[in-house]
Amino acid sequence: MQPVASSNLSAVEYDAQTRTLYIRFHSGSTYAYSNVPESIYNGLMSAASKGSYHHAFIKNAFPYKRIG
Repeated sequence: MQPVASSNLSAVEYDAQTRTLYIRFHSGSTYAYSNVPESIYNGLMSAASKGSYHHAFIKNAFPYKRIG
């Protein structure tokens, strides 16, 4: 996972083959989001506020499960 500068997210990883976005939060929880287009991942990584981007474009837009 790639560490990110965010007050809410601590690290992000994207698997282009499975279109799965992994996000680890500062709480220690990691979530896997399914069927995420690479453009959404790129948007997250370039967002000024990664927490706001996650809330606006990822959190309730894609199926997810807690994995850790």
